[in-house]
Amino acid sequence: MALHQVESKILSALDGRRSAQEVAQKAGIPLSSVLSFSQSLKEKGYVCLSQEEKISVALTDEGRRFLEAGFPEERVYSAAQKGASLSSLSQEEKSIGMSWAVKNGWVRLEAGTLQAASEAPAEYKMRTALQKIAGKGEPAPEEEALLLKRKLISRSSSKTVFLEPTPAKPREGAGQGSSQEPANVLTREMLLSGSWRKAIFREYDVAAQAELPFPAKRHMVSRLKRKISQIFIEMGFEEMKGPEIQSSFWNFDALFQPQDHPARDLADTFYARGSMPLPADRAMVAKVKKVHEACWKGQWTEENAEKTVLRTHTTAVSAAYLYNYCKDKSPKKYFSIGKVYRNEATDYKHLAEFFQVEGIVVWEGATFRDLLGCLKEFYKKLGFEKIRFQPSYFPYTEPSLEVSVYFDKKSQWMELGGAGIFRPEVSIPLCDRYPVLAWGLSLERPLMLLNDMDDIRDFYRSNVGWIRRQKIQ
Repeated sequence: MALHQVESKILSALDGRRSAQEVAQKAGIPLSSVLSFSQSLKEKGYVCLSQEEKISVALTDEGRRFLEAGFPEERVYSAAQKGASLSSLSQEEKSIGMSWAVKNGWVRLEAGTLQAASEAPAEYKMRTALQKIAGKGEPAPEEEALLLKRKLISRSSSKTVFLEPTPAKPREGAGQGSSQEPANVLTREMLLSGSWRKAIFREYDVAAQAELPFPAKRHMVSRLKRKISQIFIEMGFEEMKGPEIQSSFWNFDALFQPQDHPARDLADTFYARGSMPLPADRAMVAKVKKVHEACWKGQWTEENAEKTVLRTHTTAVSAAYLYNYCKDKSPKKYFSIGKVYRNEATDYKHLAEFFQVEGIVVWEGATFRDLLGCLKEFYKKLGFEKIRFQPSYFPYTEPSLEVSVYFDKKSQWMELGGAGIFRPEVSIPLCDRYPVLAWGLSLERPLMLLNDMDDIRDFYRSNVGWIRRQKIQ
């Protein structure tokens, strides 16, 4: 069996049991090479490897200072012999020395004055133990434990690898083959020059067991986003996209939410510094203002509408698409999947940052039954058979509903989103069309049901092992 040059040097320097450092020094090669190639020599049966661990203790900076200047309790005892007051002690003597001097029975405190209770031993055991360690001696176990507790010494361990030749070790020069350096890789240059014919290639252990690599896997949230997109595309929808940072105009005002609505409070919405300009179409802005003031009976201000927010729903994107792409009379169907942000506490079923699935159908012939049919078809394609609709309220849709699905494993219904028909106050100022079917659905909640999960926060923990364990559906 041909040996690598480094392996040959290691064996030549190994005349008995030697540490890896000794072998490296004698063979004139780096210690890292000795440690690396010793494993291959062990696999070939030429050396035995062993390891020894050495525990050592050393004085800390505080331990060296106490050894030179005296222990705080010794200084407290000296002060007590002079009848000094407690206030005359240093902070270290008060916090450390006093407790140990009292514990040792050296001093007592009477009316704020220190009194020597008994004579301190000439050879204080703590000082003796430190001197022993400073002189590279071995302290008693109880002494070492006490010094470690007081952080006067530190403990460290070092490991030494030893190599010992086996009877199978080849004789000097035997089995070492050519002095030519073995090649690890067959390169293009070797093939072109023909030098591969004379090259010596390093042997590989084809029977070695290696850990199988984990295949690349998309996060389950990404997989569901792709699946939802495919479902809506199959149903004839186009995808719409928009920025996560929005003006309050598109996030609230265009959706007929009054400017004093509780959802606009800091307790519910994340605001950003600065402001965003209103749309250049002043006529459309005037229509929105008129609707607000006529219906909500309050003053509408541009200052509030220009505030910058992290969008609280992807319905802000729907509003912008109604204005930009839906002014003609042709039917339109759009969907979006995007991040939204709510200023609320997180728990097992709530997040401050999550995905929302948005959809709108713009068609004068659309009915409430069409809305129910779209949602029912979507959730069936997603894997839910039992779907329930319940009346609800949203500021910008009328009528409105909540959609729930039945989860057989938990034997319960779970609400997954809201839907309805945009109020005329929303769609008429934006695109002069009515009705417009709309919905905003959760993404993480159905994913929890499909994967039998109990905590919505698990999706976003930094846990590679959890991702690896998930099944690809």
